[in-house]
Amino acid sequence: MPIVFLIAGLLGGLAFFLLGIKMMSDGLQKSAGKQMRNTLGRLTRNRLSAFLVGILITVMVQSSSATTVMLVSFVNSRLMLFARTVAIILGASVGATITVQIIAFRLTDYALLIIGVSYLFHALLKNPRYRDISYAVMGFGLLFFGMHIMSQAMEPLKSMKSFTGLLLILENPVLAILLGTLMTALIQSSSAFIGILIVLASQHLITLEASVPLIIGANLGTCITAIIACTGLSRESKQVALAHTLFKATGALIVVWFIPQIVNLVENVSLHTSPDHASYNYSPATIARQIANVHTVYNLAIALLFLPFSRLYGNFITRLIPARDEIADRLKTWYLDASLIKTPPLALAVARQEILRMIQTSHRMAEDIIIPFIEKKPAVIMKIRDKETEINFLRDKINAYLIKITQQDIEPNLVEDTFTMMYAVNEFEQIGDIIASTLCDKAQWWCNTDFSFSEKGKEEIMNFHLMTLKLLYAAYGVLSEINRDKAKKMKSKYQDFRNMYVDLEKHHYQRLKEEIEESVDSSKTHLEVITSLKSIGSHATNIARILLKNKVL
Repeated sequence: MPIVFLIAGLLGGLAFFLLGIKMMSDGLQKSAGKQMRNTLGRLTRNRLSAFLVGILITVMVQSSSATTVMLVSFVNSRLMLFARTVAIILGASVGATITVQIIAFRLTDYALLIIGVSYLFHALLKNPRYRDISYAVMGFGLLFFGMHIMSQAMEPLKSMKSFTGLLLILENPVLAILLGTLMTALIQSSSAFIGILIVLASQHLITLEASVPLIIGANLGTCITAIIACTGLSRESKQVALAHTLFKATGALIVVWFIPQIVNLVENVSLHTSPDHASYNYSPATIARQIANVHTVYNLAIALLFLPFSRLYGNFITRLIPARDEIADRLKTWYLDASLIKTPPLALAVARQEILRMIQTSHRMAEDIIIPFIEKKPAVIMKIRDKETEINFLRDKINAYLIKITQQDIEPNLVEDTFTMMYAVNEFEQIGDIIASTLCDKAQWWCNTDFSFSEKGKEEIMNFHLMTLKLLYAAYGVLSEINRDKAKKMKSKYQDFRNMYVDLEKHHYQRLKEEIEESVDSSKTHLEVITSLKSIGSHATNIARILLKNKVL
C-alpha cells in the first residue's frame, strides 16, 4: 500500500502544481491583457527590445513553449516576419527561468495561507483586474501546495534501494538529458519538471551535479511543443520551430562539456543559508536556489551568446528552410488562427489584421468603380463583383472568430473591443454592398448609354471620389493604430466632406437650371453616384465615431 500512497501523492501534487502554473498564467494574461497586446505591437523595434519583450511575454504566459507557439502562429498569420522572431525566442528562454526562481523560494509553509487569502480577495473584489491578480496569486499558492504534497510523498524514497539505484543511472549525462527531454515533453512544462527536481534535491535524493543534465534535457523538451504546433503550417512557421530547436540543441551541446564548472560557479554565487560553510550546500533551501540558478545561468549564457548573431542565425535558418512564394488565396483567411482564441488579446490582434485586409479590398473596389463612369470601360465591373465575394467571405469568417473570442472568459474592455471590431466589419461589408450592387448596376447601365457628364460635372465627381478614398484611407489608419487623435481628425474631415456633397448638389441643380444638355441627360446618374459616395464616406467615418465612443480602446 505505501507505493500506492506514494504514486497518489506524486500525481496529486503534480496536478496541483500544474494547475497552479495554469492559474498564474491565466490570471497574469487577463490582468495584463491590454499591456501584452500593446507590447506585442512594438516587437520589431530592435533585437534588444525584442529580447526583453520575449522575457516579459514568457513571464506573462508562464511558459517559453507557449511564447514560441505564439510566434509560430504570428508568422503563420503573417503578423510577423520570421527574421524578427529570433531575438524573442532567445528572450523567452530567459523568461522561463523566472518562474523557476519563484518556485525556489519554497514558500510551502505558507501555501494554504496564500490560497485562503487570495481566494477571499477574489471572492470579495469587484474590479476585474484585481480579481485576475488575486486569481494568479491563488495559483501561486496552489503551486507551492503541490510541491509540499510531492515532497511528503517522496520522503519514503530515501529508504528504497531500488529507487536510489535508479538515480545512480542519472549520473550518466546522456541518459539524464534524454530523461529530462522526455519528461518535459510529456508534462509540457520545463518549469514543472524543474520543480520536481527541486523537490527531489530538497529530499537529498539527487545532487546538484546530477540535476544539471536533467535541466539541459528539460530545455530541449520545450522544443517538442513548437515542433508539434508548426505541423501542417507554412514554411515560415517551421522556421520558427527549427530556430527554437537548434538554439536549444546547440546550447545543450555547449553546456554539457562544462557541467562541473557550472556547478562550481553556482555553488559559489548562491546565497548561504547556514553560518556553517561546510554544510550550507546541503540545506534544502540552498539546493533549491542552486538548481534555479543553474537553469538561469544556462539559459542566460546561451541567449547572450546567440543575441549578437541573431540576424546571422535567422539567415542561416532561412537557408535551411527557404520561404516558398505562395499565391494568396482570396477566399481564405490570412491572419485568423484558432490556436490564439485562448489568448484573447492576441486573437483580437490577428482579427484586426483580417479586418484591415477587408478594408483594403473595399478600398480597391472604391478605386475601380469610377472607371466605368468616367471612361465607360465595363470590364472592371466583374472584378469588383468578385471582390464583393471576398468581402462577404471575410465578414462571415471574422464574425465567427470574434464570437468565439467573446465566448472566452474575458475582461469587459476586451468584450467592448470585440464588439467594436464587429461593428467595423459590418460597416465595410455595407460599403462593399453599395459599390458592388448600387454603383455596379448603375455603371453597367451607364456604359450601355450614349450619355456623358458635363466637363464640370465630371470634374466634381472625380474630386468627390478622391475625397471618399481619403476617408477610406483614414479609416484604415484609425483602426490599425487605434488612434483617437486620428479619429477626431477624421470626424472633422467628414464635415468638410458632407459640406462638399451639399455644394455639389447645388452646382448640379444650377447646371440643370441653365439647361446644360449633358447635365440634364446625366442628372439621375450624377446624383446617384455622389449620393452613393457620400454613403461610403459616412460608413467609413463610423469607424472613427465608434472608436471615440468606446472608452476602453
